Amino acid sequence: MTDAETETLTATSGSTTVRPPVPQSGGSAPEAPPAATSQAVDNALPEDRYLNRELSWLDFNARVLALAADPSLPLLERAKFLAIFASNLDEFYMVRVAGLKRRDEMGLSVRSADGLSPREQLRRINERTQQISNRHAHVFLDSVRPALADEGIVIVTWAEVDEGERTRLSTYFHEQVFPVLTPLAVDPAHPFPFVSGLSLNLAVTVRQPEDGGQHFARIKVPDNVDRFVELARREGSSDVVRFLPMEELIAAFLPVLFPGLEIVEHHAFRITRNADFEVEEDRDEDLLQALERELARRRFGSPVRLEVSDDMTESMLELLLRELDVDTGDVIEVPGLLDLSSLWQIYDQDRPALKDRPFVPATPPAFGERETPKSIFSTLRDGDVLVHHPYDSFSTTVQRFIEQAAADPNVLAIKQTLYRTSGDSPIVNALIDAAAAGKQVVALVEIKARFDEQANIKWARALERAGVHVVYGLVGLKTHCKTCLVVRREGSTIRRYCHIGTGNYNSKTARLYEDVGLLTAAPDIGADLTDLFNSLTGYSRKESYRNLLVAPYGVRRGIIERIEREIAAKQSGADAGIRLKANALVDEQVIDSLYRASQAGVRVEVVVRGICALRPGVPGFSENITVRSILGRFLEHSRIIHFRAMDEFWIGSADMMHRNLDRRVEVMAQVKDPRLSSQLNEVFDSALDPATRCWELDMDGSWTASPREGETVRDHQVSLMESRRHP
Repeated sequence: MTDAETETLTATSGSTTVRPPVPQSGGSAPEAPPAATSQAVDNALPEDRYLNRELSWLDFNARVLALAADPSLPLLERAKFLAIFASNLDEFYMVRVAGLKRRDEMGLSVRSADGLSPREQLRRINERTQQISNRHAHVFLDSVRPALADEGIVIVTWAEVDEGERTRLSTYFHEQVFPVLTPLAVDPAHPFPFVSGLSLNLAVTVRQPEDGGQHFARIKVPDNVDRFVELARREGSSDVVRFLPMEELIAAFLPVLFPGLEIVEHHAFRITRNADFEVEEDRDEDLLQALERELARRRFGSPVRLEVSDDMTESMLELLLRELDVDTGDVIEVPGLLDLSSLWQIYDQDRPALKDRPFVPATPPAFGERETPKSIFSTLRDGDVLVHHPYDSFSTTVQRFIEQAAADPNVLAIKQTLYRTSGDSPIVNALIDAAAAGKQVVALVEIKARFDEQANIKWARALERAGVHVVYGLVGLKTHCKTCLVVRREGSTIRRYCHIGTGNYNSKTARLYEDVGLLTAAPDIGADLTDLFNSLTGYSRKESYRNLLVAPYGVRRGIIERIEREIAAKQSGADAGIRLKANALVDEQVIDSLYRASQAGVRVEVVVRGICALRPGVPGFSENITVRSILGRFLEHSRIIHFRAMDEFWIGSADMMHRNLDRRVEVMAQVKDPRLSSQLNEVFDSALDPATRCWELDMDGSWTASPREGETVRDHQVSLMESRRHP
């Protein structure tokens, strides 16, 4: 909803699996402890000015869970949010918790910005995770599951299956499931088996009838069949669909797997492993080969979490802890079913009345069909165009831009960055077509995009085979910017056309993620992107640009300089203010600059989807800062900053985090055209409207649902959808 970018969040991005993000808030806001990072101390500011970033992330996931608990949302959308919560938490443990555990085990006592050691953070994470995991399970058991049953989508237990169904299930088990199961015994001749990360398993104790000796066995629930087995429709109830969890089916037939033995007990468990590896970027080794080697090791990472059913016996749990080498502090006890990310299967039911109303993105008027439609190049010569996805169609704007460039005989070159893309990417296909047509095509494929590594390696090789010049980025940096440069011959001149966006070139997530992008033929931006691609593909190390802020050198510095200008403007009596929209606000230097702006009387309004390490509303240093979070049908993903006194709007790929500002190539561009900046102004006005449904961050780190009950409520995303339906 990942990095699950995380971008992740989100939505699960690994292997280009696309899952939608998040609808209007509703239920009570979850309480929130603290979140953060390291360094940057200003003696004029209190030491406790940062919230803990890891706990802040857990609060974000608790807000996702609040959507699942909101009875005003369509029922299958609530099930979707239960699945998103589970996937988000998996990635959090695989990456963030894994990193903390590694630091703790290595004795690295580097404290977070809020002063906690890795061990203290791990303890608080476990406590908070147990709380929200319990709530997650009960939202499903006590609310969503019964409501689904009322609508004819019934998840049953084996005890609720009648004899006729058991006979049919027996046939299905023996023909389809039994052949792929492998019971693994544990005894002196059979060491404890390797348990792969995120696999669902049954821990079984069997007894020998001759001597009463007991033995342990593990059965992996197959992940290449549906988690929920659909039962045959009962006569007279064709509108009712019933599902049996696969682990219940396997448990019912354990005597078939262990003939002649008595089944003493069985319980479900699931382990999460460290997936946060690093590639040693040796200039003498092929990066592709090094990454593939590390990917092969990922499944063998050390355990970071053990989820068990809450009815597991103490002796069984002790055995798992010992054999899996898991600390008791890493155990999460779960009531009911484990791994509710499998609820995507339930969401896929064809029940439109239980889902959000379909939304068809619009084509911006500048690109709209006319009697004699203009090419995108002709449109951009008339002026810049701002696109706002998913409200504006990706396929008829950005995708069409690249496809027209690939087909246009006057286009000489296309240069593009690819961070994450879809499994059947029309963008990649267009680049392949362009190369086949003899154009010079350069694709910078970031093969280190977490959980998309394998997919990006595949695309990189396909592009190389087609004759595309493929570059894998810079040593030590991820290339996260979203940029495309098209070079076109027009008569005796060469003109450059550009796209700079906040989201990936992914046609699937562009219907689910909220992002903005600038399409322009401005010569200065074309010159900047030319310099940027020369840096990415060659040995140039350009640090300053005409109209762009580029990390790792210029984004933080450029933002802080502009914050300081707002402070100076306020002190000179001008109307100053800062509005910032991002996925995360963690970087201490940026936060401290915002604190100084608040102290100077500058109003600071932050809209953050996920993590926020800033404490708003504290008298003396942040009383002029407000922070709100909007979660909804779409995943709020755009990064936009408005500096009021200077009347500057900036968009780009960078969140306010160390990794973005120090360890990635990021690009932010100024939107100068007043027509376009007014569109960005409307986005801020809608998001910051007092009646907009959101969560507001309090100075103690807790989040409160707003507006209060009984007050007028509007939905930011619904309003933007309606504006496209009724232009």
